[in-house]
Amino acid sequence: MSGGERTIGLLGATGVGVGAIVGGGILALAGTAFATTGPSALIAFTLNGVIAVLTALSFAELAASFPESGGTYTFAKKVLSVEAAFGVGWIVYFASIVAAVLYALGFAVFAEAAIANLMVAPPPWITGRFFAIALAVGAITVYTAMLLRTTGGGGQLETIGKVVVFVVLILAGIWALGDTTVAEVGDDLTPFFYAGIGGLIQAMGYTFIALQGFDLIAAVGGEVRDPERNLPRAMLLSLAIALLIYIPLLFLIATVGMPPGGDVQSASVENPETIVPRAVQHYLGRTGFWLVIAAGLLSMLSALQANLLAASRMALAMARDRTLPSRLGYIDRGTGTPRIAILATAATVAVIVIVVPSVAAAGAVSSLIFLLSFTLTHGAAYLVRKRRGDLVDIPFQTPFFPLVPVLGGGACLALAVFQGIAVPSAGVLGGVWLLIGAALYAGLFGQRAQVVDAGAEAFDPELVRLRGRNPLVLVPVANPASAAPLVGVAQALTTPQVGRVLLLSVVRPPESWNAGEPPPQLVDAQSILGHSLATAFAAERTGEALITIANEPWAEIGRVSRTHACEALLLGLGHLAEGEVERNVEAVINAVDSDVVVLRAPPGWSLDTVRRVLVPVGGRRDQSTLRARLLGHLCRTSEREITYLVALSPTTLHDRVVSIRNEVRRLSRDELPGMAGTEVDVVTRDDVAAEIVDRARHSDLIVFGMRRLRSSRRRSFGPLLLRVARETDTPIIMISRR
Repeated sequence: MSGGERTIGLLGATGVGVGAIVGGGILALAGTAFATTGPSALIAFTLNGVIAVLTALSFAELAASFPESGGTYTFAKKVLSVEAAFGVGWIVYFASIVAAVLYALGFAVFAEAAIANLMVAPPPWITGRFFAIALAVGAITVYTAMLLRTTGGGGQLETIGKVVVFVVLILAGIWALGDTTVAEVGDDLTPFFYAGIGGLIQAMGYTFIALQGFDLIAAVGGEVRDPERNLPRAMLLSLAIALLIYIPLLFLIATVGMPPGGDVQSASVENPETIVPRAVQHYLGRTGFWLVIAAGLLSMLSALQANLLAASRMALAMARDRTLPSRLGYIDRGTGTPRIAILATAATVAVIVIVVPSVAAAGAVSSLIFLLSFTLTHGAAYLVRKRRGDLVDIPFQTPFFPLVPVLGGGACLALAVFQGIAVPSAGVLGGVWLLIGAALYAGLFGQRAQVVDAGAEAFDPELVRLRGRNPLVLVPVANPASAAPLVGVAQALTTPQVGRVLLLSVVRPPESWNAGEPPPQLVDAQSILGHSLATAFAAERTGEALITIANEPWAEIGRVSRTHACEALLLGLGHLAEGEVERNVEAVINAVDSDVVVLRAPPGWSLDTVRRVLVPVGGRRDQSTLRARLLGHLCRTSEREITYLVALSPTTLHDRVVSIRNEVRRLSRDELPGMAGTEVDVVTRDDVAAEIVDRARHSDLIVFGMRRLRSSRRRSFGPLLLRVARETDTPIIMISRR
């Protein structure tokens, strides 16, 4: 679970969706739809409803499979890379913020209209910019306070209230329809397709955002009880409620809402923003006007609450993956709410309201981004089902697979392309936001995010399979005695079911041999690989074997690694001291594009005997991603005690010692998030190597980082590593990131 305790039930989750969908979209966009396509706006909303239902089905399968907060970002993280997931999360977070801005300003517009109509002679400042901003910021402040108090976030009374108001408006319209003949209704709906099919599609593109909101249920999935059942039900229920309100209301606006001789298309062209209150006032009088005002106020407030809630949970999920600052992931112990994420989100919304009160282009960006994210969701649903290979672990299954994700994704993408062409500023603004995010990710978030993601893959092998990765570890074996330790470490580096181990034996070409018999070198290689494969099979792991012939074995190892695009290269050393073997290993390290792991361990050593792991670090993150993957694999299979050790000179200033300790603690939390038994020890000593050697005597394994150097003047096996290796018999795993 991504948030605090699961406190939201089916009704609460449905309320999140209904609160975001119902009201604001129909009140703001009904006039635009009628002006664009005439009475066939009914068809536009119905077709959008079909697309939304298809999308909700894909969302439901993903949300039930991954009941965590974050919504589309979480789905992208499961099936794509962390970089792609950041891009999705960053821009969807922006879309939710913009939606909150729009609803805050929408509340201000309806509130101003209500206040002005209550006064005989309203002063000019009532409709001024400053008063509108004050109302919008006030609403943001109130709902931020609600979100800080409880995980549910409030807003349910507003949601129930606006649904009741819309039901009253529809019932009153149906009553008025009883006095209207079929011929009069036909006249009101003629011409039905005012601008043909092109106008219908245009209206669909403009109004699809009116059905956005069911996706916000997935964004708070980590706080929903019984998520496998409640998340799909809540999404489909919220859409059903919205469509049962939208379609009848649009029909009534186009018929009994129009005066004799009038038509809805002309009335909407004249003033699209007021078409709903004018239509309702026609068949319900002054009472109808005030009911629409009430519906508008409640709709804007509940949608504001839903988008603030979803955006803060998006920030929470991204912070926990370090794709946003980690402080945003703080959960208040008293309330169980992500306090800092809520405050940061609300502050961003308030700033945009104050600085950019006109957000028409940003609203178009929101529609465009949501459509693109929905396209991605359909793709993710397709990939998850295909990559899992079975239906056993899928709590909710999208029917008619793969027809639903293919049709739904294609429709969302087509509408997104239309939106980008119809409103070019939307594409420009969205591109600028992405560029800002890319700069922040590259400069601030990327390194830590990759480390956390590497550890997540190590702890959760299913993640590797869902992403479609098939990592290959190359293990050159020259000595049967070293086969078992190497295969054991290789198994720790691979992912169960999808990871592969390639055992390699390089044979020097013999000068001469009896043509009727295999060369002895080949017989030895076959024996070595046979023994190694037997070790792999005994551990219930699959392995592949390869024998090659080359005059230069070390160069051949590098060639095979590059040819097979190996993710990691695992080398074994019986001992470690400056010499030709070490220089050859360094040459291979600097020549390949894969991660390199070097094992120095005695014959017969087994990784299963390791309980205490010593990790000397210098405060740098050069090898952090590979170390997170290795330590994560080790800790996934059994409990280990991990100690991060930093040895500093006694002359190091106290403030510097504190700073380094805090940094290494952050490093350990990134590499092993939530891992019990992890310690950070910062000591001061003149002889750093002696400190590591002393600690090694009480450890079962040392994990050392090696820098990859392109200069032949410097060594990967530095003097510190060589001295530690010479003065201790403790097994050492040396790592060098690609």
